[in-house]
Amino acid sequence: MTAAAADRTPVTVLGADDARRIALRAQGLLGAPDRRAGVRGVLRHLGAVQLDTISVLARSHELVPCARLGAVGRPAVEAAYWGAGTSFEYWSHAACILPVEEWPLFAFRRRRYRDRGHLWGHQVPPETYRAVLDKLRAEGPLTSTELGGAKRTAEWWDWSDTKIAVERALAFGDVVCAERRSWKRVYALAEQAIPDALFGQDRSDRECVRTLVAQAGVALGVATRADLLDYHRLRAEELDPVLADSGLVPVEVAGWGPDGGRADAWADPAALAAAPRGRHRTTLLSPFDSLIWDRARTERIFGMTHRLEAYTPKHKRVHGYFAMPLLTGGQLVGRVDPAREGRTLVARQVSLTGDRGSGARHVEALATALREAAAWVGCDTVRVGALHDERLRPALEKLLAD
Repeated sequence: MTAAAADRTPVTVLGADDARRIALRAQGLLGAPDRRAGVRGVLRHLGAVQLDTISVLARSHELVPCARLGAVGRPAVEAAYWGAGTSFEYWSHAACILPVEEWPLFAFRRRRYRDRGHLWGHQVPPETYRAVLDKLRAEGPLTSTELGGAKRTAEWWDWSDTKIAVERALAFGDVVCAERRSWKRVYALAEQAIPDALFGQDRSDRECVRTLVAQAGVALGVATRADLLDYHRLRAEELDPVLADSGLVPVEVAGWGPDGGRADAWADPAALAAAPRGRHRTTLLSPFDSLIWDRARTERIFGMTHRLEAYTPKHKRVHGYFAMPLLTGGQLVGRVDPAREGRTLVARQVSLTGDRGSGARHVEALATALREAAAWVGCDTVRVGALHDERLRPALEKLLAD
């Protein structure tokens, strides 16, 4: 038992449904969206938006604000992330876009990388490292190609010494990526790209982690210790000493424990102050959305076992290459594996929870989510491919045609 767990006295016991609604509100998927704050507001509140190279309807970092705000223009999404001095990329839950205000909070991780002295086993000559920094200082922000080459050969993994050096500088905090061009990272000296008030902050490892734990708790609403560890991929020895001092309060959640029993958890006190109310979003979720990126938490809260199958051999896939869970009424009720063919959104594979009977009640929500997704990516029509219960097809296609 950890020290934080040993002296905890829960302030309340939450039911599983209460915890689910708190989590949805905390993630911006229950209640009125803050459209005035827009995409940047979503990023600041979530604290991290995961990046991924897969692009089906759009890249995952575009899908996240769309799920919360509706069909915001894709150019507006990109403009909110890149080149405005309001965000940067770094290692959080994975490779993520982070609000620039969080730059000081990742000093603990930058120091750890620097102390380790190498990056993922790669070594690089010191003169190459210095040359990269000198070139950025002289010429301003550059891509790895502009710095002198990203790869030695055509193999994606065969990085050049220049690419290794600039990625090492990114990990150490000498360089920052605050912009992308055609999905290529644009590197700049951190001292030039990060505002002075943030760049000059010197926070201890403990203060960095404590603040990140508090931020994760707000973004999750209510969370187990494992959930808090996962959000920014912290180590137990980093989290445990600060958990009791994070501002989160201990609670228990019925139904989260083994065999449906109670589980220890931590909650944002503001999330407990008022019962979650408001309109539930109906939307398709990226598999990398922070509501569901933690698979164990997703199964615990929503009862859905969901795995990204993009890297699974095609003949072994169950739900499709990039199956997106369907959220409606505060529940995950199905999956859609989408694609685009010209101006047609293709739902290559669709399944609804209980679609051998009760799934029929989710058809309207499915049609709503498909129409919104199609309009957002500039498609005029929707075509449904494989449907796990063909009895639902007439009603679904009628709704899509209206």
